[in-house]
Amino acid sequence: MSISSLDTKQFRQALGSFTTGVTIVTTCGPDGNDYGLTANSFNSVSMDPPMVLWSINKESSSAPAFMGSDHFAVHILATDQESLSNRFAKSGADKFESLALERGFGDVPLLAGCSARFQCKTSYQYEGGDHIILVGEVMAFDRYDSAPLVFHGGGYRSLQPSPSGPSDAIYGDNWLGFLLGRAYYQLQLPIRRQLIDMGMRESDFELLAILSFSEGRSPAELNALFKFVGKTLSDEHLSLWVDKGLLAVDNERVQFTAEGRHLAIQWLSFAKAAEMSALEPLSYDESQQLKLLLGRVIHSTGADLPAHWRKENIWQENNIWKQQG
Repeated sequence: MSISSLDTKQFRQALGSFTTGVTIVTTCGPDGNDYGLTANSFNSVSMDPPMVLWSINKESSSAPAFMGSDHFAVHILATDQESLSNRFAKSGADKFESLALERGFGDVPLLAGCSARFQCKTSYQYEGGDHIILVGEVMAFDRYDSAPLVFHGGGYRSLQPSPSGPSDAIYGDNWLGFLLGRAYYQLQLPIRRQLIDMGMRESDFELLAILSFSEGRSPAELNALFKFVGKTLSDEHLSLWVDKGLLAVDNERVQFTAEGRHLAIQWLSFAKAAEMSALEPLSYDESQQLKLLLGRVIHSTGADLPAHWRKENIWQENNIWKQQG
């Protein structure tokens, strides 16, 4: 596209194709007040001496403060600081209200919880169209073990680490089926152990799970669900639960008794605790992204799923998960 026919909106979208980090730049102005704004124009300039740059719009209300100050600080935000980025992207409000601040060179306010931060002495200022480019010499820096927040295509993103192991591994421990199967087994393991400690059997796990999705199934329907996971539900198994007072069969429909429902709710609490423990190493954004991606895999591979295993036929209105959520 030629410069004469430049479309501002498309130009901005094209620039958005470049993934950047998200920073907050702060300073203490000549008037003694604190100033800060969100910027993604940060970049390194030199290693010796250590220098960085960023740019600010000439029309910004904070521009005179940054241009008149001898120091500024650049904070590279962490993935959990999206709300902080939004706060400093707005004008008019007291952006530093209720924040725990440290003070750096030139009394510049320093924010906590970042992925990294750089304290700089302003070395040069250049005009760059509708922006002022500020070049600073790094006087001190801090680096923390926090994944950075990134910006791409007009929205915040999270970095995804490269998969470990050889990229051409089709089968083995990098195969999706193996990873999903192992994750499922390991997620169930603490739940099964708790049930066994309560005097229950391995096969009781599937029965609790399937009935928790919805009650009122016939023995034949329950057995069809069991067969799909490679198990068999025997008449003896059902009779044993009935004898224990956990289930009742009415008009060929299997229902929890009050005691059985209490047990199912216990099982549900075990399941939720196991999920929380499994997701503990992940951030909230990562855990939601994991569920979203798994949902897409499930959706894209569900064409040949038997009717009785489709979501709408399993998760019915009387499921315990919904009632306890």
